[in-house]
Amino acid sequence: MSEISTRKRIWGWWFFDWASQPYHTLLVTFVFGPFFAAVASQAFLDQGLEPEAAKAQAQTMWSMGMTIIGLLIGFGAPFMGAMADISGRKRPWLIGFSLMYVLGAWGIWYSDAAGGNLWWMLVTFGFGFIGAEFALIFANSQLPGLGDKDDVGAISGSGFAFGYLGGVLALFIMLLLFVEQGSGKTLAGIAPIMGLDAETREGTRAVGPFTALWFAIFMVPYFLWVKDDARTGQRSTFGAAVELVVTSVKALRLRKSLASYLGSSMLYRDALNGLYSFGGVYAALVLGWEITLIGIFGIISAIAAAAFSWVGGIADKRFGPKPVIIAAILVLTLVCITVVNMSRESLFGLPLTQGSSLPDAIFFGCGMLIGGFGGILQAASRSLMVRHTDPQKATESFGLYGLSGRATAFLAPMLIGLATLWTGSARLGITPVIFLFLLGLLLLRWVKAEGDQG
Repeated sequence: MSEISTRKRIWGWWFFDWASQPYHTLLVTFVFGPFFAAVASQAFLDQGLEPEAAKAQAQTMWSMGMTIIGLLIGFGAPFMGAMADISGRKRPWLIGFSLMYVLGAWGIWYSDAAGGNLWWMLVTFGFGFIGAEFALIFANSQLPGLGDKDDVGAISGSGFAFGYLGGVLALFIMLLLFVEQGSGKTLAGIAPIMGLDAETREGTRAVGPFTALWFAIFMVPYFLWVKDDARTGQRSTFGAAVELVVTSVKALRLRKSLASYLGSSMLYRDALNGLYSFGGVYAALVLGWEITLIGIFGIISAIAAAAFSWVGGIADKRFGPKPVIIAAILVLTLVCITVVNMSRESLFGLPLTQGSSLPDAIFFGCGMLIGGFGGILQAASRSLMVRHTDPQKATESFGLYGLSGRATAFLAPMLIGLATLWTGSARLGITPVIFLFLLGLLLLRWVKAEGDQG
């Protein structure tokens, strides 16, 4: 068998982002998330709640589901990574989590548009999301082997850009051919294809099987071109994994830069995931957008994310990842402040004329910045992690990175849920994200820009 070139390996690794991105673009943010919010809100309205209370209850239920999912991902991630490092094999884990991705996404087809199985909707979504996030840890751990530390920023940024383009294309296809508007027609002005019933929202529910098939097809280049690590000959057990993780966590006291970075990224990535998880829900509940309009918003956001991620990769190579991360956090914080202070009736306390389209225009702009600088933040973050990573323990290190990104993944949804309950407002419920970004920014002060690997 001929040797696979570095260029092919990089392209194969990029295809992981292309294949997996639709779970985040279509399911978390722009189609299923808003669909769930609208279905749940109507179900609670039918139970006799007032409109604002029904919306708040829907957002609270979504936040509860994301909280539980975040806990499972956060506390499982480092042990999964450690077990892979012990044996030296990643592919069997990637195959297993890929199956979870496909089965969870496919299960969304069985959602009840009348709100009769809200918990099933959350469970099947969560099962696939856990698979997607665990698979990402193993894929991220392969980044150090694709280039030296001066190149990984550009490789990472280009990977995110390529992934976002995949998300854009998938979202465009869904809106054009599947997702029903209020009229029962898709964005192309036709009934959902394949005879799908608009009345029972089969076009929108098809987002699950579509996402599953997209992933299964486009993971082929990844599995063909990205080789597994050599076996270590050691037996991988959960007990050994626990011991390895405990040793790694204890060692953090001797690595101030890495410990500070993991703490910082834990907070600001949690804030970013909160934005992604609730952006479409906010648009549905606060601005009253239909899923088709949210999808158009998603396409614009994802295109911005692709372009910004590529530019961010160039900036990373020139200035290093830390300054890029700081700039991205500052922009995203300002976006959050704007979103929290905007409604259909007012902007930063100033009243708007009835029916004003200004909130829509501003939120479209905010969406571009969230997508763009969110992509930059994620790409630069895994680049900075490489600078703190021992190549011999890459999966374990990225397991800790996954832990830092998910150990408090329950925090943003939980705080958003609590703030929503306390204020009775889906809009003000987003406020905690601002403080998470600022706390993450503060901890970056003790992070070495070049890492602590030499």
